[in-house]
Amino acid sequence: MEERLKYLFQRYLDNACTRSEFDEFLWYVSNSANNDAVRELIKKVYEDSGQDASSQTFVDESGNLVLTQPEWFTQEERVTVKGRKKWMGAMAIAACLVIAMGYMWYMQPAAGKVVTTTAQSELARKSTERSEYKYLLLPDSTQVWLNAESKLEYAQQFTGNKRMVYLSGEAYFDVKHADKIPFVIMTGKVSTTVLGTAFNIKAYPGRKDVIVSVSRGKVKVDFNDREVATLTKGQQVKVSNTDSRIVEKKQALNEAASWQQGNLAYDDENMEDIIADLERMYDVRIRIDNIAIRQLRVTTSFKREIGVEQALQVLCELTDTQLKQGDGQYTIQ
Repeated sequence: MEERLKYLFQRYLDNACTRSEFDEFLWYVSNSANNDAVRELIKKVYEDSGQDASSQTFVDESGNLVLTQPEWFTQEERVTVKGRKKWMGAMAIAACLVIAMGYMWYMQPAAGKVVTTTAQSELARKSTERSEYKYLLLPDSTQVWLNAESKLEYAQQFTGNKRMVYLSGEAYFDVKHADKIPFVIMTGKVSTTVLGTAFNIKAYPGRKDVIVSVSRGKVKVDFNDREVATLTKGQQVKVSNTDSRIVEKKQALNEAASWQQGNLAYDDENMEDIIADLERMYDVRIRIDNIAIRQLRVTTSFKREIGVEQALQVLCELTDTQLKQGDGQYTIQ
């Protein structure tokens, strides 16, 4: 959580924070348990700019982050604060958080409870386009980070003895714990069941395998209602989307959802799937001329910010191929 919080705050300070990322940052601060981490981040910005933060920001007896001289800024599709020093940006964001926290606490369900109603509500549908990411807060306070070109469907209010959601694409889930009310993610014939944990699921249409990676807790993975794997922290499983064959199970997974931090990481993935990822991430067209190259398995990682051309150059070096550009697309030869 702390690393994600640092990443979001830095995105804001760099004037690169999207509205979805800003909403996510607000959610973190709405939990009083995170106040120390947020206060330290803002304090560090003040220190770096030579300002004294002690008289400006503090946490009151109720555990709320408080700014004595708040100022407000406009939220647009991209949150920008032009013409201000970074420490002024920290003041603005702190003030915005204080105002928003009360509203968000009022709107959210009570901690540890799952919202239920007497009748099943209609499904809510959230989706992302290529090169787009979204942060979602579900009715039970489960957090979801939806990756590019993905879709999530869920009940507007969860009822009954299960919390069912339907995923096409990739998402990272931080599930709100609820005794005896499991959270179930359906991805085709593969289902993932948890009570409360954090994990990533990659299940894009056209992929041969569904990949489940766990960063905290325990999850159960089924194929057609038959258990094929139980995973704990640091484990990953690849399950065929057409049969119950387990492709691979790993220990010591470093990062369940590196894409959240702006990283693209691939461990023994075939080129065809990696290229499909890059097309989604950068919203470009990429073609592989040599059919044999498509099935080559590659292990690599790079920062998303390096751009698609440099990322493709890395892949070309690893596969001894050449990159060409023309007619509105990239071609690997």
